[in-house]
Amino acid sequence: MSDAPKPEDELAGTEQPFVSHLIELRDRLVRATIAVAVVFGILAFYPGPAQLYDLMAAPLVAHLPKGSTMIATSVISPFMVPLKITLLAAFMLALPVVLYQVWAFVAPGLYSHEKRLVMPLVVSSTLLFFVGVAFCYFFVFGQVFKFIQSFAPKSIIAAPDIEAYLSFVMSMFIAFGAAFEVPVVVVVAARMGLISVAQLREYRGYFIVGAFVIAAIITPPDAVSMLALAIPMCILYEVGVIAASYFIRFSKAPDDEETLAGEAAKK
Repeated sequence: MSDAPKPEDELAGTEQPFVSHLIELRDRLVRATIAVAVVFGILAFYPGPAQLYDLMAAPLVAHLPKGSTMIATSVISPFMVPLKITLLAAFMLALPVVLYQVWAFVAPGLYSHEKRLVMPLVVSSTLLFFVGVAFCYFFVFGQVFKFIQSFAPKSIIAAPDIEAYLSFVMSMFIAFGAAFEVPVVVVVAARMGLISVAQLREYRGYFIVGAFVIAAIITPPDAVSMLALAIPMCILYEVGVIAASYFIRFSKAPDDEETLAGEAAKK
């Protein structure tokens, strides 16, 4: 009689850990969803969906001709669009809780040196995304709408559709929020060994060209928004290069640090 284990025995004992991970993942998703729902409920009560949309539309309305307003071309747009804005605002405000749930789920599987890298990246990526969105809302929108309206013929009356404006706002927020994540991407790429810090400095010129190309594609066809996206990306790239050199050493495994110290001693 053969003592070789049966194929089905190779997975014996693995069902329970897998199920427990699924249960924990479900619980984390539920908590993140509850956080978004709670913030949504608060925003729906105060200041309210209509007021949130008015706040979102303020940069555009401020540059519309006197007496001109936004319009709704769909029957349900006056109801659905403010709700979408409220949901978007709720998700952004609850983002720290959502990211914490992600962190709490993956942290037990990380080494201590990996935890030293992940937590600062989670915090910094959240802050950078918010800074990118705020920069877009408070600076870029005003300049872009002013520039666009300066070219509008006197024979037309500008009356933008609220759904089109929502789509424009979301695409711009995502573009600027993602663009401000450049330092995080640079640090992660360098830490994973995909590219060295020396190569990052060497490829600086290529990144600058690429930043202007990406900005020209993503933003509206005007020089103001293109420069407003490309220039911060170039600056943040330099920040990422500087941060990468510190993060690589800060998050090295103990074995790697001992190896580096031994090599330095031999030299």
